[in-house]
Amino acid sequence: MNDHSTDGSGQAETTSADSDAASRRLMAALDALESAVERRREADRDENELAVRIQALGADRSRLADELDGSLVKSRRLERTNREIAERLDAAIGTIRSVLDAGETS
Repeated sequence: MNDHSTDGSGQAETTSADSDAASRRLMAALDALESAVERRREADRDENELAVRIQALGADRSRLADELDGSLVKSRRLERTNREIAERLDAAIGTIRSVLDAGETS
């Protein structure tokens, strides 16, 4: 009987050691899980921030495209007006030269 109680005591220590080891592994696994969850939350936040930035960039791109279109229209209008003014100046210069030439020949 004495041997039986010794075996029982040794088995209780082994079970306690196994239980402690299992508890440590469980705690380590829970810590790892908690870290993984936190990393995932951060990744989700980063993804949301990126989505907001992409949306803002899209809005900026649209606004800039509209401004560029407006600037191109203005630029073409100014070029057309510039050509018209140049033609009128050429006509005026031609008229002034004719008048001056007519005055020199008279």
